Amino acid sequence: MTFRELALHPALLAALPEQLHTPTRIQQLTIPAALAGRDLLALARTGSGKTLAFGLPLLQRLDPASSQVQGLVLVPTRELAAQVSVALAGVAGALGVRMVTLCGGVAQELQQSELAQEPQLLVATPGRLRDLLNQQLLALDGLRTLALDEADRLLEMGFWPDIRMILGLTPATRQTLLFSATLPAELDGLASGLLTDPLRVEADPLNSVASDIEEQLYLVNKSSKVPALIKLLGEEAWPQVLVFISARDDADGVARKLAKAGIAVAALHGEKEQAQREQALADFKAGKVRVLVATDLMARGIHVEALPVVINLDLPASAPVYVHRIGRTARAGRSGLAISLTCHGEAETLAAIRTLTGRELPLAELGDFPVTDKPVSGEGKRAPRDKQANRRTQAKRSIKQFRGKPPRG
Repeated sequence: MTFRELALHPALLAALPEQLHTPTRIQQLTIPAALAGRDLLALARTGSGKTLAFGLPLLQRLDPASSQVQGLVLVPTRELAAQVSVALAGVAGALGVRMVTLCGGVAQELQQSELAQEPQLLVATPGRLRDLLNQQLLALDGLRTLALDEADRLLEMGFWPDIRMILGLTPATRQTLLFSATLPAELDGLASGLLTDPLRVEADPLNSVASDIEEQLYLVNKSSKVPALIKLLGEEAWPQVLVFISARDDADGVARKLAKAGIAVAALHGEKEQAQREQALADFKAGKVRVLVATDLMARGIHVEALPVVINLDLPASAPVYVHRIGRTARAGRSGLAISLTCHGEAETLAAIRTLTGRELPLAELGDFPVTDKPVSGEGKRAPRDKQANRRTQAKRSIKQFRGKPPRG
């Protein structure tokens, strides 16, 4: 199949990058339905071409002569906003569609001047879009198509108040496209509630990992993780390595230790200024730094062509995040390697990842790093009364009771 067989407009086809000839499976399954105006819940692996799957039909349905915002793409991070904007900019420009990217870390005055040009398409993070809507600096009453990229993240409790507010300012007749690589079961009902007679498309088994990713997991002492990482980086000739860690403070600390070992490294997390984030990512893509240490916030917005290796210095607390982390490698049909350094304290997290992905993920030993830590006994340190109170607290965290503080957009 070719893009010409998907009922796309000749002007749009002419604007596609030259290297694009054959649509990916998710593009084949969703573009015709989206062009027909159907609501979609589309699930496909990271790196499978989801941006063009929702972006091309969205662009085709816009009227370049209109002065209203007709298309909106919501994304969870600034980096992903930039990535989506770059992917759509060429086609949008060829069609005469004006596009504006709205996210935090950029002066609002600059974005206001861009909005004055009356764009038809917005790519935005929820926080910044909410602020501009509250100030009545733009309106969404002419919206035709809304796309939620990385929908599972946008439906989590931190973003949900903003999403609900934004949806309330859009026409009930809008088309809604939800795209994600993972969709936890508890969010499935919420996602379906945003759609009207949706077509559900699963290009790959739900929450699956690309077959082109080789996964290696090593059991080490918790205190040995950074030394083991440094040894791996010294032994292998990987030109680029993306290292994931959960805590932003630890990301800076790990980066300092790698730098001390003579490794060209940068850290990327949500507390850095936008200019610093952009510079760190640009230096990594350009090969000026070999290793980028990033937090889970960045797991959704980092796209590097032919990235060979992803290393988990710790396992993420949320099993779907593991899929997004390692999905930074083996993109667009390429192969990749994902290494995880785990310790006994992460046994429950590893079990959850195995259950979600359906993969065995056996643990191996790493030479020169014998494991001397003892497995977690499973006996809690709190009194039973405290455990019961904790369970009651957890029980209150249902989707209907989202009260999380909105993250920075």
